[in-house]
Amino acid sequence: MAICKLNDMKAALSDGQRLLGLDVGKKTIGLAISDSRLSVASPLKIIWRKKFTPDAESIFALCDEEGVGGLVIGWPLNMDGSEGPRCDATRDFAHALLRLRDLPITFQDERLSTQAVESAMLESDMTRARRAVRRDALAAGWILQAALDRIHGSLTDPA
Repeated sequence: MAICKLNDMKAALSDGQRLLGLDVGKKTIGLAISDSRLSVASPLKIIWRKKFTPDAESIFALCDEEGVGGLVIGWPLNMDGSEGPRCDATRDFAHALLRLRDLPITFQDERLSTQAVESAMLESDMTRARRAVRRDALAAGWILQAALDRIHGSLTDPA
């Protein structure tokens, strides 16, 4: 399987398979998981990045444990919608994952995801230390939920 459009993701999954959302950063990878109906995203955890192979092994182990059939990776567009160096790094990360395992991968615009999550955490009076631990997993949840909403037609597809 290659990188696919979000509209094709649901058809690429077997019944009951879930999606894993990734917020890929330089230091961490935030992870979120969908329910089996592809309706609700739940923040899961973060992986502190080491090297690619152990990071990928952690992601694939989680895929196996949780019945994940596809990945939604945050697409770090610039605020003007253009692609910058972080998009190149994210694309390289996705292609490297595909060299290790054949599964559908799609990208979801992640602009403002961290800011939205940070605002929500501040409103809930979360401590700075707790925010630091949860930020990337919550951002992955935000990214995945946006993709799930688009899959179900709740939001218009900008692409």
